[in-house]
Amino acid sequence: MALDQSFVGRSYPATAPYEVGREKIREFAEAIGDPAPAYTDAEAAKALGHPDVIAPPTFVFSITFRAAGQVVEDPQLGLDYSRVVHGDQKFVYTRPVRAGDRLTVTSTIEAIKSLAGNDILDIRGEVHDAAGEHVVTAFTKLVARAAGQEG
Repeated sequence: MALDQSFVGRSYPATAPYEVGREKIREFAEAIGDPAPAYTDAEAAKALGHPDVIAPPTFVFSITFRAAGQVVEDPQLGLDYSRVVHGDQKFVYTRPVRAGDRLTVTSTIEAIKSLAGNDILDIRGEVHDAAGEHVVTAFTKLVARAAGQEG
């Protein structure tokens, strides 16, 4: 069953603040194998003009994908998550995520399309800091496979 087009434009409440910690950034950088000193050494980050260590660009995915859960779990939308695959992801930054940031995410359904029986859901996650300043926008594409397709 195709997703309801009337959900396009629907926004969900901002998430509770997520506090970005130095250790979380270090762990993430280590997990992805990125040895950039700005991710683990405050002095190296300061030499680049940042007030503290910064996070790798994809760090924010865990925060924005969790926020997109509000969309995915909306019973009125009717998305069958057991059939969902992650189709695409991109980020548009105003500034890097930094240790000490308290970030909130507001998710909005950008588009719903049907293609070959599959539902394609585009979600925009706007990430702001505690001062209300924009940090990054995440664009997530989810594909709900049509019944009978394996993947």
